[in-house]
Amino acid sequence: MSRYQPKIHVKKNDTVFVLSGDDKGKKGRVLEVLVHEKKAIVEGVNIVSRHTKPNAKQTQGGIIKKEAAIPVSKLALLDPKDGKPTRIGRRKEGDGSVRYSKRSNEVIK
Repeated sequence: MSRYQPKIHVKKNDTVFVLSGDDKGKKGRVLEVLVHEKKAIVEGVNIVSRHTKPNAKQTQGGIIKKEAAIPVSKLALLDPKDGKPTRIGRRKEGDGSVRYSKRSNEVIK
């Protein structure tokens, strides 16, 4: 693993739109970003079934549905102004940089 950490356009709690795959067209909130794998876990998207045995945490075994990671290249951020998918840019503001929507030129929290 390299020391360089890539910049990823999505962050935790962002609302995203799925561009391709089985869940194309779905919207969801980012629960977790896996930076070095370049993947994200999105609420309600890429649901997989896990077969589990009963254990101390889960007294009832069985099939559990949960979200799996999806590549960030398949995700587009939703514009805060009109709620449509947009690309993002970065620009210096004050002492740091901020993300902004290329669609409406509005700053993304």
